[in-house]
Amino acid sequence: MTATLGEFEQLLLLAMVRLGKNAYGATLRQEIEKRTGRTVAIGAVYTALERLERKGYVGSKVGEPTPERGGRRKKYYRLEPLGAKALNRSYHDFKRMADGLGRKLEVL
Repeated sequence: MTATLGEFEQLLLLAMVRLGKNAYGATLRQEIEKRTGRTVAIGAVYTALERLERKGYVGSKVGEPTPERGGRRKKYYRLEPLGAKALNRSYHDFKRMADGLGRKLEVL
């Protein structure tokens, strides 16, 4: 059985799916902030990414050095099959729980 995902982990994995090959710490943070309106600490992003990588949900690779980063390399992240399975399950669980609650949630 696949372990459950926390809310922030879900947001990171969803952002990763949206960003595709351009998923690295800063872009993941920006995507979450843009879509949720939340302020996200970059340290929280990297802590969660490390945790997801230890679980086997994401993989990473280091890119080539870039002049605009002063010769530093970016670490790119990708969703692994185990992570895709966990995200799919989490997404469908949420949808089943929320189904039919639109009007009730609007008045809360």
